[in-house]
Amino acid sequence: MKKKIGVTLAVLIVLPVLASQAVSWKADFTRRLVAAAIDRSRVHVRYVADYVRIPYPDGDVPADTGTCTDEIIRTYRKVGVDLQKDVHEDMVAHFDQYPSKWRWMRREPDSNIDHRRVPNLIVFFRRNGENLAITSNAADYIPGDLVTWDLGHGQTHIGIVVNRKPLLSDRYMILHNIGRGPQIEDVLFRWKITGHFRYYGLGR
Repeated sequence: MKKKIGVTLAVLIVLPVLASQAVSWKADFTRRLVAAAIDRSRVHVRYVADYVRIPYPDGDVPADTGTCTDEIIRTYRKVGVDLQKDVHEDMVAHFDQYPSKWRWMRREPDSNIDHRRVPNLIVFFRRNGENLAITSNAADYIPGDLVTWDLGHGQTHIGIVVNRKPLLSDRYMILHNIGRGPQIEDVLFRWKITGHFRYYGLGR
């Protein structure tokens, strides 16, 4: 009986320690992710959405070009997460779960482009990240969160919340590229939100 009580006490002690370590690790990851996102706002990028053949893994389109998704991909690469690889591996295993099968009439994953499409990222983050509530409360969107929008007419968009706020506002701003290169702007509620996620990498 004493042995059983001792084991139970040990478990009760270890679990909070492990939980604390997980919180600390996520906080550090988020801090580095947000810093990487802010750094992207200092880079000149022309908005180019062309299909480009790129290496795999760790492939990228030319550094002076890109879209909204490329800013997310490049930000995550700075903290050691390769979304090209993560998305491709998930699509290989679960291709029927992704919209590319019917939206782009593809019969198999394409590591050159799949991770650069917002609808694919939405499915991927829902499957592998933290799928958070979509609300009209700005306080629910914190630095490191990923947000997707419907711009209308079939256009989709994605950005990342950073730790900056506009003057006289408690709402965090967004790092995104909607056509003028990567910028930090107060656009959280400018369009219809379709997704709200947190992602720390596969297997973490």
